[in-house]
Amino acid sequence: MTNVKIVTDSSCTMEKSICEDLNIHVMPLSIMIDGVMYRDDETLGGEKFMDMMEKATALPKTSQPPIGEFVELYDELGKDGSKVISIHMTKGLSGTVEAARQASNMSQTDVTVIDSDFTDQGLSFQVIRAAELAKNGASVPEILAEIQYVHDHTKLFIGISTLNNLVKGGRISRATGLLSNIFNMRVVMDFENSELIPVAKGRGSKTFTKWFNELKNELIKLGNVRQIGISHADGLEIVNEFKKGLQELFPDMTIHVLHTNPVIATHTGKGAFAIMYYTD
Repeated sequence: MTNVKIVTDSSCTMEKSICEDLNIHVMPLSIMIDGVMYRDDETLGGEKFMDMMEKATALPKTSQPPIGEFVELYDELGKDGSKVISIHMTKGLSGTVEAARQASNMSQTDVTVIDSDFTDQGLSFQVIRAAELAKNGASVPEILAEIQYVHDHTKLFIGISTLNNLVKGGRISRATGLLSNIFNMRVVMDFENSELIPVAKGRGSKTFTKWFNELKNELIKLGNVRQIGISHADGLEIVNEFKKGLQELFPDMTIHVLHTNPVIATHTGKGAFAIMYYTD
């Protein structure tokens, strides 16, 4: 048994088999849909949530895990003397990492809490690498150094087909959202330092295609791409095209195409996608 255990939250999008194989512990957030609270776990699921969100009378609201649940998990994981590294989505999207920090100060276990500055598969890059090292017996300082390395070499881009959810959630101004809908705008944003920075915008889906071609050229120049992840919110058609193009560049790489989690889909809305990668 390893003496370092890894915890994350349900905004971390990854294959269930990887999570189980690496013994990653996931703390679920909660989502309220029309007054009913749901745990963001395997009983909800991305596809099921998209249908529920579309039928809801108001935008769903997400809430961080209770501090007490974090304390309980940390205490349980540390019963055998293990230390815990708890890696979470950026504080710019949720108070989850702060709840984890407060819980770490109340737990009997030695817990180190990390703000990943990312979410979705961008978060999973750090979590999976940390869990791989923990499984191989690495120390806390060794794992923390690798987490920082992955963080510093990660890029996350988000493509939005409609800005309605970002407007409703207060992430951008209503005026910007109105303009985007009137002119059938598509926007690609760089998620950097917890901020959404537009890097491409235009009318129609050709905006995404043009940006993607530019991304491929950039990746070719980099040449040292270690991992790529693609996520979507009911946008499978376009992301399959993206995967095809990226797989041609990196034929030996396993590129996961996953439906994003309900926490992220609430912010992005239907038809959104994200492409994330990190380099050596």
